[in-house]
Amino acid sequence: MTLSQEIITVAMIVLATMLTRFLPFLVFPEGKPTPKYIRYLGKVLPSAVFGLLIIYSLRNVSVFSGSHGIPELISIALVVALHLWKRQMLLSIAGGTLCYMILVQMVF
Repeated sequence: MTLSQEIITVAMIVLATMLTRFLPFLVFPEGKPTPKYIRYLGKVLPSAVFGLLIIYSLRNVSVFSGSHGIPELISIALVVALHLWKRQMLLSIAGGTLCYMILVQMVF
C-alpha cells in the first residue's frame, strides 16, 4: 500500500468507529422515549445471539467419531451450572472455555 492509501484506510476506520459510537446518541436523543421495536430488539437479540453461537460452535461436532462430543457436552454442562450458580456471564464463558481446553488438550 502506498502512503496515501494507508492514510485513507486509517481515516475510513476512524470514521466508521466514530459513526458506530455516536450514531445511537444522535438517532435516540436523551429526551425522547426509545421506540418500542428498539426495546423489543434489546430483549430478544441477546438470546438469539446466544442460540446462534451455540449452533455455530457445535456445527462440526460428530458424535460418531473422535471424542464423540464428550468435551463439548461437559463444557456446556459446566457453563449452565456456573451461570445458574453465579449469574455472571464472563465467569460462565471463561469456565466453559477453560474446561473445554483442558479436556481437549489433556484428556481427549
